[in-house]
Amino acid sequence: MSSDKPRVVVVGIGADGMAGLAPASRAELQRATAIYGSRRQLDLLDDTVTAQRRVWPTPLVPALGKIQDDAEDEVHIVASGDPMLHGIGGSVIRFFGADRVTVLPHVSSVTLACARLGWAVQDTEVISLMMAAPHTAIRRGGQAVVLTRDGSGPATLARLLAESGRGDSEFNVLEELGGPSERRRSMTAREWADAPPTDVDDLNVVAVRYLPDERQSQVLPDDAFEHDGQITKQSIRAITLAALAPRPGELLWDVGAGSGSISIEWCRSGPGCRAIAFEQDEVRRQRITDNAIKHGVEIEVRGAAPRSFREAILTDGGVDGVQRPTAIFVGGGTSEYQLLNTCFQHLPQGGRLVANAVTLEGEVALASCYSRLGGELRRFQHYQGAPIGSFTGWRPAMPITQWIVYKP
Repeated sequence: MSSDKPRVVVVGIGADGMAGLAPASRAELQRATAIYGSRRQLDLLDDTVTAQRRVWPTPLVPALGKIQDDAEDEVHIVASGDPMLHGIGGSVIRFFGADRVTVLPHVSSVTLACARLGWAVQDTEVISLMMAAPHTAIRRGGQAVVLTRDGSGPATLARLLAESGRGDSEFNVLEELGGPSERRRSMTAREWADAPPTDVDDLNVVAVRYLPDERQSQVLPDDAFEHDGQITKQSIRAITLAALAPRPGELLWDVGAGSGSISIEWCRSGPGCRAIAFEQDEVRRQRITDNAIKHGVEIEVRGAAPRSFREAILTDGGVDGVQRPTAIFVGGGTSEYQLLNTCFQHLPQGGRLVANAVTLEGEVALASCYSRLGGELRRFQHYQGAPIGSFTGWRPAMPITQWIVYKP
């Protein structure tokens, strides 16, 4: 680590201000010469803190470079609650290095919210909407503490829950937790959406118990998605997800996405998993967006492949902020050799491509690609019991040919 970087002390503070600080945190602020923070946090400091107070500029992360340029040996940052829980602490450590940063956390708003509601913290998901779209806080069950961006956040979330069939969810808005003006309001998400209060403080979290509870960890049933018949069926979806083998933080390109079921399952599979869905039909593109909102995942929807690949041609540095995909799934257009070739070309080294075909033409194309590029070729046939008069017999579904290949 470069020796010209200052030592940084990050002090967490609650809505109760200096009165709630541990002795070590109070001592650090009282001996500081320069303290950075938001206006709200700096205003919580009392007259015993004599340091120069500097309000964070916007955007915040690039301001860390200015701190490095302006500071001498040491600088202090005051942050809300626990700086390591969706706070500035992680960014400061990434920029300056863990060996130059000391973090003195305060009790977090998540812990305070769980304490007020009687929820076990380990059983409660933490969702931050500071940078994410509001619909990413929608769940099919369980409970979560949602960190909102401002006072309008609870109303937006309540409306999305009501619109996605989660209007009966228990909805608790907790403001200025730990401070003298702490307030908690509880109702259903639908009730909040129908008559949202206009006096919600910007310092708030929303604790939600999602109802009805329809959680399912593994592959979802087909009726969990809106579709027009163009959907990878549940059993084949399970096989396809196993072949795609998603890992946390990876990006999928879903080509010929149909209803978006593969993209949604990919995003649900692990933390940070993201997807770009390519679909030529405008109605289906809107349906993918609707399904993504319903399941609380973020999917970027683009037009037909490979034409829309031009918007997403990437270098290692990225273009338009879009990352090169780790994996590509081709569920539509597998009969087009050029599409398969183009998809393979867009993979990075070590990336993987999975393609499913149900037509003879698609099967021939996959076999040809397999002969040229290697990988693994599979064929699946499944049956479903169905009535035959007063008896039961097996009705076959269309066989699926699947090609899996890793780019060397």
